[in-house]
Amino acid sequence: MKVLIVSDTHRSNANYFKVVEMHKPDMVVHCGDVEGSEYALSEAAGCPVHMVSGNNDFFSSLPKEIEIEIGKYKCFVTHGHHYHVSMGAEMLADEARHRGVDIAMYGHTHKPEVRHEDGVIVVNPGSLSYPRQEGRRPSYIIMEIDRFEDVHFTIAYL
Repeated sequence: MKVLIVSDTHRSNANYFKVVEMHKPDMVVHCGDVEGSEYALSEAAGCPVHMVSGNNDFFSSLPKEIEIEIGKYKCFVTHGHHYHVSMGAEMLADEARHRGVDIAMYGHTHKPEVRHEDGVIVVNPGSLSYPRQEGRRPSYIIMEIDRFEDVHFTIAYL
């Protein structure tokens, strides 16, 4: 199974459309700041799409966080601003552990990362539209679950 994890597209969707076409994922997870593009992003994916609202999704009816199952993994998806992720993902990881999830996915910082935090995998795809990490290349994550049900994450760049 191939899952495309994205965030912070901020209504600049051209890179999202490119990435969906390149990878043809089985599922998309968007960690917020879609800014009214919910329908366009869902239609372009051609697969199930899970989205949460971000701090710039002012009038959105998207939930602020969700829990979903991907394969055998329980995942917690949030934009992250309610967990002060700009100061670090420790509070988010604590919440994920409290909820008993395996993977916490978030956005907001526009900086990609995959790290293990005391039994929780913390994942941020960065931003496809306004990257802030060194080099400032648009980023996303491909999550793959292999035939043994092991999960693998790849930070990818355009």
